[in-house]
Amino acid sequence: MRRFGPASVRALPGWAVWVTPGLLTLVVTLAGIGHAQPWRDELATWSAATRPLSDLARMTRTIDAATGPYYLLMHGWTAIAGTSPTALRLPSALAMAVAAALTARLGAVLVGRRAGLLAGLLFAVLPVTSRYGQEARPYALATLLAVLATLLLVEALRRPTWRRWAGYAAAVAALGLLHLVALTLLAAHAVVVLLTAAHGPAGVVDPPGQSRAQMPDASRPRRRHLWRSTQPRDRTRVEHHGCHDAPQTPTAFHPATRSNAGGTPRVSPHPGSREHGRDAPEAEPQNVTGEAREALAGWLLALVPAVVLVTPLALVARGQRGRQLDWVDPARLPDLAALPGALAQSGVVGGFVLALAALGVARLGRRALLPAAAVLLPVLLMFAAGTMVPLWVTRYLVFTVPFACVLAGAALAAARVTPAPARTPATATPAEATPAEPAPAEATPAGPARTATPAAAGRTAAPTEAEQGPTSPRGRVAAGIAVVVLAGLLGLPDQVALRRTHEWPRSAPVDYAGAAGIIRAGQRPGDAIVYSPRDGWLFPDLGMAYHLGSRLPRDVLVVRDQRQDASLWAVECDDPARCLAGVDRVWLVVTGRRADPLAAVPGAKGDALRAGYTVRQVWPRPGITVALLVR
Repeated sequence: MRRFGPASVRALPGWAVWVTPGLLTLVVTLAGIGHAQPWRDELATWSAATRPLSDLARMTRTIDAATGPYYLLMHGWTAIAGTSPTALRLPSALAMAVAAALTARLGAVLVGRRAGLLAGLLFAVLPVTSRYGQEARPYALATLLAVLATLLLVEALRRPTWRRWAGYAAAVAALGLLHLVALTLLAAHAVVVLLTAAHGPAGVVDPPGQSRAQMPDASRPRRRHLWRSTQPRDRTRVEHHGCHDAPQTPTAFHPATRSNAGGTPRVSPHPGSREHGRDAPEAEPQNVTGEAREALAGWLLALVPAVVLVTPLALVARGQRGRQLDWVDPARLPDLAALPGALAQSGVVGGFVLALAALGVARLGRRALLPAAAVLLPVLLMFAAGTMVPLWVTRYLVFTVPFACVLAGAALAAARVTPAPARTPATATPAEATPAEPAPAEATPAGPARTATPAAAGRTAAPTEAEQGPTSPRGRVAAGIAVVVLAGLLGLPDQVALRRTHEWPRSAPVDYAGAAGIIRAGQRPGDAIVYSPRDGWLFPDLGMAYHLGSRLPRDVLVVRDQRQDASLWAVECDDPARCLAGVDRVWLVVTGRRADPLAAVPGAKGDALRAGYTVRQVWPRPGITVALLVR
């Protein structure tokens, strides 16, 4: 089978594979980050994060407890960076950049460097990455933590140490605190851990085409104990040939005597020793079983901090669900069918990535288990729950996008361009003929696996790496990047649109800034302001307060503001006519485009306004209407 890792990509420093997608993502997300005005969810973030800590704590006891840890984080951030749109969104942009880098790293670990690089680049150009990388909400941070936790899990299953499990535990706990729904990712982790415990990491989390001795971390053998190692860690054994001046060959280049169930071949320290032949003693099966049990125990133990920290938060959030998600409809099959486009923030890009991910699954086979489960299981669990309780919100699943990109990266790594005339071995340059790493071991029917020596690898690698022209690994990288560029071009209209408004669909923006500008230009001392409706999710009062600041007219009807009510809504007086007494000019802000805004105000508030005022002028703006009322 053709190897995934091309010499051209493997020759790059390891950091370049993940730094490149991270920097590209940062550039893309920072472009126009402050253009779109904060939408209603971001206004809620601003309102909560700018409250005193005591008021913030009281608010989370009545509403939005699940987002409370994020509000606390933003409280500290806004105290330093301010509350401009760019300042509010910058943590999300940084988080998405790190998430792209970790996506590339995860792809490199699971599939190969080429696939990892292409997965990270694809993630960088998706509209969804810009959309939630430019939003002051916790979804970008949750995406980062989801990929980080998965990457730490893979490392812990390969080489279990207490530091790796502690890092995984911290990542999972932080993930749950920032985004409860993202804990559905643990279903995928559970599947991988159980299969690893049953069959070993080979075929589950080990890279393809490599035995454990050939893995980049082979110099650090698997430890027999979860908490300590009794084996050498810091160097590969080297065989000395005859005398001190003879060439030295790492023992990883010598034949492995066999591969045990855990995927770790036993390597002979010397070719002439007893262990080199078929009569080598068999490894005890109980060692593999012991490692499997330690992996399962380590994973379960790592979940304890998350359970302790997240359970109280989840219980409080459950009690708020009726008020928090009363606008969400039950999930239906059409919602599931529309998920790729809605999640990618572009129908054509969503379908494109889905097709690439399906091709990646077909190419990887069982090695697609982890990224495929990290996409499918959260979606299916949330859909099943959403059919019974109001929970199906597309943006809650943003954290699954990097794993779809890993699968797509595997497909892109196999892409080829149109073949060109073959080159002869004589035309290969010395640089092309030199392999980037030893060739993989080849099993023979008559004996143990044979690993090619460097010289043999150079002889066989030259035609493969250099003669294929456009179908060479370098040509495949170019073809994969071309597909990434195509995905970016397909999503370009949506990239432009989301920088105008964050509303979905894009055809339903709410121009809070435009309405505030009208009031700022025409207000006089003594003016009052009235909102309708006051208890909805569009938050016209928060929008005016954000954009007008200290120039906001007096909110004449309010008796208890959002902070005093420990919620996101203010409480108005029971007798609007009495509260409006003595006010000659009122700015009426009504959600939606209204030809007659006074007629749109219901109840006693509408009666008082219609009885005491006439409309002098109306300014309709997208999603909102401003009217000036005079006595």
